[in-house]
Amino acid sequence: MAPTNTRSHPSRSREPNERDRLLPSQPRREPVDGYLDPDDPAVSPYNLWSVRALRFFSVFFLALTFLWWVLLLVSIFVSPPGLNTRGSGFFDFSFTTLTTGLLLNSLLFFSNPSLAMRVCQAIIAVLLLVDVILITSVTRLRFEESAPGIASVVWATVIAMWCVFQDRIVAWGKREEEERLTGRPETRRTLKEWLGVLVATIILVLYIIIVLLMTGTLALRARDAGLDMDGTRYYVDGDKYQVHLACVGEIRTDAAGARSPTILIEAGEDPSEYDFEHWAYNAYQNGTIDRYCYWDRPGYAWSDNAPSPHSAGMSADNLAEALAIAGEQGPWICVSAGYGSIVSRIFSARHFRDVVGIMLIDPLHEDLLHRLASPVRGFVLWGWGIISPLGIQRLTGAVFGGISREDRVYGKRAYQGGKFIKAQLQENLVADSLTRSEVSSARTIQTPDTPLVIVSSGISTRRDGEWEAKQKDLTKLTDRLVSWDVVNKAPHYVWRTLEGRQVMEKRLGELVKASRKVQYEVGV
Repeated sequence: MAPTNTRSHPSRSREPNERDRLLPSQPRREPVDGYLDPDDPAVSPYNLWSVRALRFFSVFFLALTFLWWVLLLVSIFVSPPGLNTRGSGFFDFSFTTLTTGLLLNSLLFFSNPSLAMRVCQAIIAVLLLVDVILITSVTRLRFEESAPGIASVVWATVIAMWCVFQDRIVAWGKREEEERLTGRPETRRTLKEWLGVLVATIILVLYIIIVLLMTGTLALRARDAGLDMDGTRYYVDGDKYQVHLACVGEIRTDAAGARSPTILIEAGEDPSEYDFEHWAYNAYQNGTIDRYCYWDRPGYAWSDNAPSPHSAGMSADNLAEALAIAGEQGPWICVSAGYGSIVSRIFSARHFRDVVGIMLIDPLHEDLLHRLASPVRGFVLWGWGIISPLGIQRLTGAVFGGISREDRVYGKRAYQGGKFIKAQLQENLVADSLTRSEVSSARTIQTPDTPLVIVSSGISTRRDGEWEAKQKDLTKLTDRLVSWDVVNKAPHYVWRTLEGRQVMEKRLGELVKASRKVQYEVGV
């Protein structure tokens, strides 16, 4: 038998190892007429440097946008210098989130351009351009959104246009490479490519709906900006933002030269104008009081939002600054309700020489601020704030519910606005820290001989034993308690019942008389 040629067949002389091929080599598929097969991976728009440069710039823009997004997210809770806005800060965050989404969608489906994507991106760009015009042309919107908001919407518009341009260039590059390497542009798509086009288009349609809702909300804000108001806005805190202050009536002087006290209204959980100020106006018409002033804390009604964090003590300082700028002088009787009683007590303690009376209506005690500071409540407020630019409730209410501008600015639908939500969130964030510390200090320095009236809700005290105990504790705020009334059938908003309004006006009249005695004693 002839010897076997082991040199030509090494695999027959040894066991196979990891370096041996498991399958025989396939013959290379040669191009037909010098062209590649359309499915060859070498047929790609990435062969063009211009296409690769577009992708690089898109990734770069995404990185910049993400950094801006993080800064805006942080500024909701702690405003960095130069990034605070006089509005809620939710609109600029939403525009930046949309920009991030546009870039991500564009990069995910970068090599799969389509006419549907370009059309959707063009629609988004046009709607965003309308938003730019609305924000920059309406003075109130321009002031509220400030530089961060304007920069965010302009950047979103530019990126939407960039995505249209990018998709068009990639489509051109894909066709050019197909003609060069296969001899003709490819007209068919694989199932994977069709699914990519479908998913990208659905995402962009959702973006169109989002931008439409945001544009509608901006249009409502532009309309609400023209609503007339009583009083004036004043710049406070180093001219960073404005707060609204209004006064009704005239100061009178008695025969001894003592000035009649001005009632200083501090609302609770709603804007003063909603219905709390109406009760004061009735007392003024009835002659119980001669003059009263009311204001909106930052974020409420006509006032701008303050930078974060913002505590009750900061609000009290805002009020004092606005009164000084307006030329308003005491003596004051501080009348407040709910959370507003915290602000009012801090104001009273810090300006004890000018405060000659305190009236608290179902007030919030400092030991219960932890309820306001609940993390769950804070997270819910943040969530509502994030989606507030969509304005779904506001738009449906305006179109189908007949909700007026007054309802949206200071009425029963004010809670739906981004500014109001931001103010509530700010109160939540520092309620059990800064605010609690401020009001505890205020109680320590509160003048003991200041006349005090407390009117409590019968419903609240019966339902919550701790609330009742804390109402009783507040009667010891000073040594000069005029009265403590528990209105049997009244809710937390005591003035919304006839008995509540009657008790409040009666006690306010007694407080005015008691305050005159204080003026004679201390010479206010």
